[in-house]
Amino acid sequence: MTAATDPTFDLACALLCRPSVTPDDAGCQALLAERLAALGFVAETLHAGGVDNLWLRRGNQSPLLVFAGHTDVVPTGPVDAWHSPPFTPTVRDGMLFGRGAADMKSSLAAFVVAIEQVLTEHPGLPGSIALLLTSDEEGPARDGTVRVIERLQARQETIDYCLVGEPTCVDVLGDTIKNGRRGSLSGRLQVIGIQGHVAYPHLARNPVHQLAPALAELAAMQWDTGSADFPATTFQVSNIRGGTGAGNVIPGSVELLFNFRYSTASPADALRARTEDVLARHGLQYELVWDHGAQPFLTPRGPLVEALSASIAAETGVIAEVSTTGGTSDGRFIARWCRQVVEFGPINASIHKIDEHVRTADLAPLSRIYAGLIRRLLDPAGDHP
Repeated sequence: MTAATDPTFDLACALLCRPSVTPDDAGCQALLAERLAALGFVAETLHAGGVDNLWLRRGNQSPLLVFAGHTDVVPTGPVDAWHSPPFTPTVRDGMLFGRGAADMKSSLAAFVVAIEQVLTEHPGLPGSIALLLTSDEEGPARDGTVRVIERLQARQETIDYCLVGEPTCVDVLGDTIKNGRRGSLSGRLQVIGIQGHVAYPHLARNPVHQLAPALAELAAMQWDTGSADFPATTFQVSNIRGGTGAGNVIPGSVELLFNFRYSTASPADALRARTEDVLARHGLQYELVWDHGAQPFLTPRGPLVEALSASIAAETGVIAEVSTTGGTSDGRFIARWCRQVVEFGPINASIHKIDEHVRTADLAPLSRIYAGLIRRLLDPAGDHP
């Protein structure tokens, strides 16, 4: 089947035409709801803080398999740097270009086509299927997936399995499944000194000089050694701001922004305490504001990981690596209510970049992988390849 007649390709293109920059959904969710209404999916919308969220469910039996994703995309950057308009899906050299092609409108299209395929072949499929969609994943993520999960929790609607369609693959389709993510803990540190003339340092207190040895200690510290499932916790500085712009003025303060990507080996409270202990030992006068962006989560190898791995192998012949590397995702919110959460989607090399793209040859196989997962989880006694 050529890309031009592949339903996953066609639906991906229809989504890519919509300029859904966070938090604008630009009609993507309505398009997907309309496609699935014919199969008995009931749509429930939740608007919060200018964000569009959609819960689509078919069936009321367990187990419930949820496909989760986001319709919003990051800004395009300079449009004239793109080789084709970012919201005009374009095929070149076997690639489908457009903002959101990899992150993650191709996965959304593959969700819907997989569901259509399975339910057309097996309308009496046991269990239930749902889609959880938001337009706030690429933004603050305060009024998106987390609000839907809160509503499900309030009415005790249980999720048994969840696949998040984030782009996870590195070199070829099927090479990486994410079965967890590290936590994210950020700090905004202001070290307070006394401004003065550089020629009279005894009348001032240079906060940059005071911060430097403490920062060197933090940067060199081994926070933990990780675990069998997670790499070691890392500390990284992202910004330093200080000074008046004049070359003869000692600054009165310096601001440092930093982030921990941490494993289950180091609780967030322990990271805070160890950081503040270093600052105190160096005698700094400071103000520190913490932002706990995400807790780590892990889905042990079990029914969901095994079913997805088997579906990938059957379709591509690839043995997927199970990994927890990378940034955060909305899986962190879903994992609070669902014990089995994994992420799987197309190759992620071009995400958030100019000329974002996916391989057109990967679109139909991605849909078939999702279809295989549905069959293996909801019809385990069936005859699966």
